[in-house]
Amino acid sequence: MGSIRQERIGQTLQKEIGAILQRDANSKYDRHFITVTSVRISPDLGLARVNLSFMALNNAGTPEEGLALVMAEGHLIRKELAAKVANHLRRVPELRFHIDDTLDRYEEINDLLKDL
Repeated sequence: MGSIRQERIGQTLQKEIGAILQRDANSKYDRHFITVTSVRISPDLGLARVNLSFMALNNAGTPEEGLALVMAEGHLIRKELAAKVANHLRRVPELRFHIDDTLDRYEEINDLLKDL
């Protein structure tokens, strides 16, 4: 559990990163519909773990392919993010992108419970 400041910064980053990814989805991310499900900030505010959910539109590809595209643009996302949150943060945290597999785990557990 993080501090209130970590949670607020995480929410701000989630909103701004989501807007950046949605705006560039057609041109840069091979038509993936990308949702930022959560952002967790380290206690020193130097690292942000960004969990992404992917939904392929028109056979856009796998979530792993979408993640690779986002990671390739990571430095540009961070730079654009810095311009948007300059009033809130002195230094923008390093962004680490991960696939959010919460829904897959939910389905797995649900199937196991049905088998019981």
